[in-house]
Amino acid sequence: MNSVWNKTAGLDVRPALCEDKKVDVLVIGGGMCGILTGYFLKEAGARPIVVEGSRIGGGVTGNTTAKITAQHGLIYADLLADFGRERALQYYETNTRAIMQYQTLAERFPCDLEQKTAHVYSINRRDKLEREMTAYQKLNIPGRLREDLDLPLQTVGAVAMDGQAQFHPLKLLYALSEGLEIYEGTFVQKLKGNTAHTSRGKITAERIVLATHYPLVNILGLYFLKLYQHRSYVLALEGAPLVEGMFLDEQEAGLSFRTYGDLLLVGGGDHKTGKTDGGLSVLRRFAKEAYPEAQIKYHWATQDCMSLDKVPYIGRHSSGRSDLFVASGFNKWGMTGSMVAAQILTDLIVQGRSEYEVLYAPRRSILRKQLFSNVGAAAVGLLTPGAPRCTHMGCKLHENAAEQSWDCACHGSRFTMDGQVITGPAKRELK
Repeated sequence: MNSVWNKTAGLDVRPALCEDKKVDVLVIGGGMCGILTGYFLKEAGARPIVVEGSRIGGGVTGNTTAKITAQHGLIYADLLADFGRERALQYYETNTRAIMQYQTLAERFPCDLEQKTAHVYSINRRDKLEREMTAYQKLNIPGRLREDLDLPLQTVGAVAMDGQAQFHPLKLLYALSEGLEIYEGTFVQKLKGNTAHTSRGKITAERIVLATHYPLVNILGLYFLKLYQHRSYVLALEGAPLVEGMFLDEQEAGLSFRTYGDLLLVGGGDHKTGKTDGGLSVLRRFAKEAYPEAQIKYHWATQDCMSLDKVPYIGRHSSGRSDLFVASGFNKWGMTGSMVAAQILTDLIVQGRSEYEVLYAPRRSILRKQLFSNVGAAAVGLLTPGAPRCTHMGCKLHENAAEQSWDCACHGSRFTMDGQVITGPAKRELK
């Protein structure tokens, strides 16, 4: 599997770390979040280093659907109910500012950015759309209900938000990386105080940012309870009718649509990591029925960290570690979330504060319904007998025959069939 982004952009390999270093800020993780954070820190006068265990952009960033939007499903009615008007407005403001910042960067670094209208549609729940529109009105968010959708589905309408965007993520990421000190193939094995230990050297930093998708340090701070992971899939179809805008089903198991050039990108097949429902087969069946004349040009999969309350964890990692920062739990909106995180983290590191740190604070309450589901899944995984066992916390692994991997339903780690780590939080290969 390979994404259209990986196939249409390339970058020379960066060297691995081969000596000990001392820096102002160490950013661990070379995805969009890590590169943006490094870029803004350098612009602010700091001296950052970015280290990546494999290739920059080689994880979620290279396998995203690359939508930049403040419309994250039907989220604002829930934010109003759970956080109140002020915090819900802050969520909209930070994500709208993220879109504007991407547009500014795209003027300097061409990355096929296009302004689009984002839509959340529903197959059968008009009441959910109307509830969300009521939330928009209470928050003064520009939006409208639409009926005439150019989708191969019967819908009851959609909530539309104008002024959103889509882009080529790797073209931007590679351009931003040119001025940064980056070390690829440099896997951080552990953190001890303010020193990151790799197989090729140590890096000591005044401040450390964990931009590793799933936090490298996850027992401290209870991230193993606060996060769970989802897999989702994308087909890039050639010869299919194109849509005008970006579209997402309000149901978690639904489909998404966007274009890139003459390709139609159809996403879906979502399932919790370690489960067997969903997958690429769902998309293949849909494409065969809806677009019988189209050809599959590319297909790929990605994995997303989900928070307990639909808001990412961005800020100081945990109590007692004011020098350690984290960004995770983007809830399938990693491109917009990466920009939000980079701006908040830069403010926290350079200025010591951010006006949005309370909303995104990783140390906020974890008393949410999803917590009990996470605990239950972990208990089942730990108590289920048999091998192989995940090297993160010892849960039973499940064979993913479709993708030829061993997957953990507790915390989302994945391994190749011969035991190499594909996705964390696991750091050690299987025996």
